Amino acid sequence: MNLKGGIAMKESAKAGISFGCALALVISYVNWHSIIWAIFHGVLSWFYVIYYVIVYGLN
Repeated sequence: MNLKGGIAMKESAKAGISFGCALALVISYVNWHSIIWAIFHGVLSWFYVIYYVIVYGLN
């Protein structure tokens, strides 16, 4: 088993999760101008991002 590949996969997963959280925070704050909602949506992370795209589209 390639140990470096396993470490790289774990680091990628961490980066993906943090990116989803940051994306949700930005989308939320830009639309609602509320830090409390941004924190809440950051906790929801990718679920909020996917919800936003489905409901409001990419526009």
